[in-house]
Amino acid sequence: MKIMINPGHCPIFDSGACGFGMTEADVALHIGRKVRDFLSKVGYDVELFQYDGLDEIVEECDDWGADLFVSIHCNAFDGKARGTETFFYNSAEGEKLAECIQRQIVDRLGTVDRGVKEERLFVLRYTSCPAVLVETAFIDNVHDNELLAERQEDFARAIALGISDYAASL
Repeated sequence: MKIMINPGHCPIFDSGACGFGMTEADVALHIGRKVRDFLSKVGYDVELFQYDGLDEIVEECDDWGADLFVSIHCNAFDGKARGTETFFYNSAEGEKLAECIQRQIVDRLGTVDRGVKEERLFVLRYTSCPAVLVETAFIDNVHDNELLAERQEDFARAIALGISDYAASL
């Protein structure tokens, strides 16, 4: 199985959300690399691609022939919002993948469960394979930021296990 991991944003163009001295691009990249490492160790073919151009992300995923696409992000809102949410678009398989990842993160890290949601995000609509976008936690919330700072490997392990749970259900 070929899995495309897309750490959200790119520090060269748009570092994404920020909070307490951390940037979304850096956190997502660190988590994405760990996800890649976990999945590669158990035999999955994994590519990691961090870029801000949405067309380029979709093109890279489709040209590579990915079977799954997982985009990793950090959320931000008002400093009070907390939790994890995972998005899919118009795909039963995407929804199932999102549920597997969401369940692993919430169960393993104890984040607030904001649910699995359908959303018309570009990378979810235009990739040719089941695709999800994971908002790991709120980088601008003190509690969630602490999780993002101290438990990146746990987030990565949860995402990798969610992907493995999904693959095992096929």
